[in-house]
Amino acid sequence: RIAVDFYPDRAPNHVRNFLRLVDAGVYNGIAFHRVVPGFVVQAGHLPTRREPLTERQQRFIQNLDSEFNDISHVRGIVSMARLDDPSSASTSFFICTGIAEELAGVYTAIGIVAEGLDVVAAIEATPTDGETPTTRIEIIDAEVIRR
Repeated sequence: RIAVDFYPDRAPNHVRNFLRLVDAGVYNGIAFHRVVPGFVVQAGHLPTRREPLTERQQRFIQNLDSEFNDISHVRGIVSMARLDDPSSASTSFFICTGIAEELAGVYTAIGIVAEGLDVVAAIEATPTDGETPTTRIEIIDAEVIRR
């Protein structure tokens, strides 16, 4: 289990969208598709999802305008992944497993792992072929727990 505390005041649109995707079940059955020890573990790439998105879920998929912040990308930071276009973040996210200061102000940090860094470390330790895990590591059931 990995629990995340979010930064709604530092990245309001990205956090709101991420939580909407969780509530809609978009991340259920999706795999961690990228593992780079000492850097990141990454998930949220829609082609790794076991089941196709429902029509309702598809309505939540959108590219987000950039919303960069100066949060240091250190171990445990959860941040939105994107393509070269700064406004291309949609569903993919990564969890930092080391210090990546070069990402601050360039990628949108949305939260920090509050519980489950041991799980993140286990994902990071999985054997890979390049950056691709050789064993499927899947998010079974993502949920939002409001406090």
